[in-house]
Amino acid sequence: MKITEEQAKNMARQLLDARTSLTPIEPFTGSDPELGVADGYAIQQELVAMLLAKGEKISGYKLGLTSLPMQNLLGVDQPDFGPIFASTIYGDGATVSVSDFIAPRVEAEIAVVLGADLSGPNCTAATAYQATAGLIAAIEIVDSRIIDWRIKIADTVADLASSGAIALSSTVIPIDECDPRLIGMLFTKNGDITATGAGAAALGGPLNAVAWLANTLAPLGVTLPAGSVIMTGALHAMCPIAPGDVFRAEFSHLGSLTLRISE
Repeated sequence: MKITEEQAKNMARQLLDARTSLTPIEPFTGSDPELGVADGYAIQQELVAMLLAKGEKISGYKLGLTSLPMQNLLGVDQPDFGPIFASTIYGDGATVSVSDFIAPRVEAEIAVVLGADLSGPNCTAATAYQATAGLIAAIEIVDSRIIDWRIKIADTVADLASSGAIALSSTVIPIDECDPRLIGMLFTKNGDITATGAGAAALGGPLNAVAWLANTLAPLGVTLPAGSVIMTGALHAMCPIAPGDVFRAEFSHLGSLTLRISE
């Protein structure tokens, strides 16, 4: 790690201020190109502590950079992760305001709900399967507190993996009813098809993503508790949003959900 604890806290405060004011900041890597993944997580941990102190509650985690094209774009060979806060979870049919974000985009994903605690360091997809209660159709709103999405890996990791909010279907499909890798997805914007995808697009399958997360959290002493929601990664390229947009994600086996966008 390159930065000190005090530097990490200072950068976390900048991100906290950006989240509060909805005013983006310059990328940390702009002034210090040598910042790396470890620095990003040091900043993220400080930011999470600040948000928890303000009353936020962690309900799960999200993975980012689970597709090879996105990893190539940022020059990394692994995903990243950030917490999901309870205050950022919406239901099917919810209306979300663009004014609550800085530069929001949307992605359709498969969410995993754990039925038992899960931890690394030797977690496999089979282990994750045993701990999974079911799967949920999901849409993620990603957002960046870094101006114009000018991010490198340290920037997005620090910024809670560019998390914004999530929308979840009300239906949890038992894990033994389908192979998550083979779940197909059709994503529409205002009735027009904008993307298609399948569960295998995220690290080869949602359970691989959950196992990776459990193993990555293990050195931090973090166990994924039963009931956690894990967003396992986008199945397609992120899509810009505008007031009046209506997004619908339709999944085989999992059903569908709708997200509406307002001013």
